Amino acid sequence: MIRILIVEDEKPIRNLIRISLKNAGYFCDTAEDGSEAADKIDENRYDLILLDVMLPGIDGFELMEYIRPLEIPVIFLTAKNAVNDRVKGLKMGAEDYIVKPFEIAELLARVEVVLRRYKKTEEIFTFGDLTVDVSMMKVTRGGEEIPLTPKEYELLLLFLRTPNTALYRETIYERVWGGEMQFGSKTVDLHVQRLRKKAGLEKELQAVNKVGYRLEVPR
Repeated sequence: MIRILIVEDEKPIRNLIRISLKNAGYFCDTAEDGSEAADKIDENRYDLILLDVMLPGIDGFELMEYIRPLEIPVIFLTAKNAVNDRVKGLKMGAEDYIVKPFEIAELLARVEVVLRRYKKTEEIFTFGDLTVDVSMMKVTRGGEEIPLTPKEYELLLLFLRTPNTALYRETIYERVWGGEMQFGSKTVDLHVQRLRKKAGLEKELQAVNKVGYRLEVPR
């Protein structure tokens, strides 16, 4: 299982990230300052580190100097949005840089991209008797292949990678189709309806009033 270290001094944010990543199938450790993070990095092997810049004691940039020789991918998390801070983080070797506040769906997507870049992603998703082989782009249910269109396939992967997370229609459209959804567009709704029927997710793929959709996964 993919193991991620979350280094964040604000407890509510730290817990939100931990719960969201756990629901997405990742194993997570947390640290509230740089010293605790360094100890955990010494004691454990991590596939990814989510690192806040503004930490008590040893800050994120200083900790990054310690992490860099270990070749563990890092995504910086910070409320600082100055361009020079972003540039500094990336020049130090960070894979990505997310400015708070951010949507959990965006964070999960960026985590997935970095892990895939390092070839650490799980190649197969399972959900009940539904199986998605990412390397082969093949979806089966009960051993029988389900013929999905490319957009239906991308839509399914999006929900599987963000379980128990309410996604706005605009976010879904941007992630699957790219660009900005036109006012009144029913593209997302129509594709979700077809996906529900084809994949047998009528109960699990739920509509969220005035928001969009959520894939309900047992906790």
